[in-house]
Order: sequence, then structure tokens, then C-alpha cells
Amino acid sequence: MNIFSKCKTVKTGWLISSLSLALFLSGCTGIGKGVAEAILEKTEKEDTRVCQVWGKPFTGIDVDLAKSKGKTKVLFVHGVGDHIPGYTTEFLEKLAKQLDLNARSDGQKNIKLSTPMIPDKDLGNLRVTHLLNEKTGKELTFYELTWSEITRKEKELLAFDNSGEYDFRRAKINGMLKKFSNDTGPDPIIYLGKSRESILAAYGQSFCWMATGDWQDLPESGQHACTNLDDSNIEHIANDDYVVISHSLGSRIVIDGMQRIAHILANTAKYTDVSRKMVVTEKSIQALQNKHIPIFMLSNQLPMLQLGRELPEVTGQYANYCDPQGDHYNKRMVRETSIIAFSDPNDLLSYGIPPGYSEKYLDSRLCANITNININIAKVMDAFGLSDLANPMQAHVGYDQDDRVIALIANGIGNPKTSPLIKQRCEFTKTVK
Repeated sequence: MNIFSKCKTVKTGWLISSLSLALFLSGCTGIGKGVAEAILEKTEKEDTRVCQVWGKPFTGIDVDLAKSKGKTKVLFVHGVGDHIPGYTTEFLEKLAKQLDLNARSDGQKNIKLSTPMIPDKDLGNLRVTHLLNEKTGKELTFYELTWSEITRKEKELLAFDNSGEYDFRRAKINGMLKKFSNDTGPDPIIYLGKSRESILAAYGQSFCWMATGDWQDLPESGQHACTNLDDSNIEHIANDDYVVISHSLGSRIVIDGMQRIAHILANTAKYTDVSRKMVVTEKSIQALQNKHIPIFMLSNQLPMLQLGRELPEVTGQYANYCDPQGDHYNKRMVRETSIIAFSDPNDLLSYGIPPGYSEKYLDSRLCANITNININIAKVMDAFGLSDLANPMQAHVGYDQDDRVIALIANGIGNPKTSPLIKQRCEFTKTVK
């Protein structure tokens, strides 16, 4: 223990707390190399991280990448913290490798989002990348939504707290934690305020761009609004496959965004007048009603972010809207929404979705079903006699680096194309009604 020679009188409890904090910060220079290597050597001998899946089998993205009619399109929505376009690069490269997409567009298209519903408001950036395999015919268009621009201005209120004029008064580790807190903590608070409408409009615009054309139809750059869900887009809506991936607060944004779209489609006369310059036709609505949309929620936060909120417009009527014999079947938004919720029990900010949640807290028009994935993203380490120590930061943000997560999104589970890695490392329990 010579690395702590200056702190011999420190009590064991403080030592453990310090180690936890050091792990939380992804390592501090004060932790000796010998101790760190001993811990890592013990934990890396065998990867025993848990991966348990409960719910319906799902197919993943790969299943229809090479189909003759229609394209596969994926929309990614980030969570808390300031993001800039390109934040999905590592995730996208791993996903492309898993899907055997070995070619890509020479560059990306960047659309500055806007909408007639909120005129003169910048809604962030939609970065679009086209991936393909020229031999097999596989294609994937990847849409990355960056909504941080909406909250960045409001978070400037905390600039003084982060400034050199004030920050030098803190201990270094506390300063690092405070900057992290100031970057991530305000976003859920801001989302509950006036900026929520803009963030949901950004999601709606992103979904609209995904639904109204292919890679070659999208603008290269500049500020644009997607306003036409008319009959000219019927083929895209009917035949394309849509997949949504979210992280952290993004899970709440996606569900609220889908519920907002359901509301708009149920009230087209209000939202498609001449002044709003929007066009939504009955045929496009009917085409959308036949779609199955999977939503992969990384570090899912739906239960926590439901606290204190009003219920959606339509709840507790799954059978009425989603059963073909139901009274309101022709008023559903989509045929089915599959929510695949990932959570690491060592992540302090993610949650599994409890039984009954969908019926009570999700809009019945989404026709949602739930699959829970309990997965250890962070390794559980044995240090100083503790066998239950895991880095909560890694447990929250490490999904884009985890091969099991990528394989589950790409190839699903409980189907013939399930990855050998998932068959070996994940336990699947099919649930039935």
C-alpha cells in the first residue's frame, strides 16, 4: 500500500469512496499502477458480465437490408450533455462492421432543421450517412439528430460557474464533477420547460425526413423544413423500414415525439392549414398505420422521466386500437412499436420497464410492446475485498463500445439470424400473454 503512504491514517471507508470516485472519473493519476493492474488482471481473466433478455423475439436491423423494395433507415437521438454532429461515429462504425456494410457515402448530408410550426427557430442538425455493400446489395441510411443547439443557449446561464474566475476555487476533482454536472444536469430540467416543444419538433422533423425520401432525395446542406407527407411519398412510407435508437434522455424524447406525431395525425385539420404549410394525406396516414417500428433505448430512463408528468391523451386502450377487431383500430398511429429497453443495473440513471407500464403510461395508439434487456456494460470489479464495485459512468455511456449491444441491435435475439456472440453470452426468456 505504499501508493497511499501519505494517507496512512485515512479510514477504510474513505479509501473505498476515493476508489469509487476514481473509477467514476475513469481513472485518476493518484491511483497507483500496481493496484490498477491487479484489479484489471483479476476482472479481465473471464468476462462474466450479465446479459439477460425478457420479452418477444426481435429480428434486428439486418433482416431487410437487402430487400428489393424499400430501404432501411435508422434514426439516432442523443441524451443529456452537449453533443456536436458526428457523436455517433464510433457506434456507427461498429454497427456497419456487424452488418457487413463495407462502403459508405463520400460525405454526410447536414440539414439544419426548422419547422413552420415554430417559425424562426433553429432546431438543431440532422446528419445523414449512407452505408452499403455493393456485392450483396445491402443498404442503410443513418440519421443522427443533434438537438443540443436548442439547450446550449439556456445552459450559458451556468457559464460563470464553469469559468476560470470561479472554478479555480474548487478542488480539482470536484471541479471536474461540477463541469460534468453543469453539462448534463440541466438538460432534463430544460426539457420540462419551454424548450420541450422545440426538441420534440426537431424529432418530428427528423422522422419526417426519414419518411419522405431516400439518400439521393435529401438536401446536401442548408436549413430546410420537411412539410409533405403526401401521396408522392406513399411508396417510401409503405415499403421502407424505420428503426429508432436513443440514449438516456433520448428515450423520453423519442416516446414523447411519437406521441406528438400521433396527436398531429389524429388532428390533421388543425396542423395542415395553409398558414402552417404542411401536407398530410389520408393515404400516407394509412401507410404509416401498417408499419412496425422498433425503438432501441440505450440506458433507458422512461420510468424516472415519467414521474410528475401527465398521462398521454389515450391510455389503457391497447385492445381497442391495436387489435384488428378493436373499435378504434383505424385510428392507431402504427401497427406496432417494439420498445427494446437496455439498462445496466450498475447505472445510477437507467431503469428496466416494469410490467403494466405500457398500458398505463404509453399512448395506446403506438401499440407498444416491451422487451427488457438487463446487461452489464461496466465490469464488476473485486477491489479491496469488495466484489460489487462497478464504474457507474461506464455503465451509463459505454453502450456504443459494447459488442453485445451492437449485435443485438443488428441481428436481434430469438431468431435464425441471431449472432453467435448473443447465443453464447445472452440468456433469452420469451414472454407470452
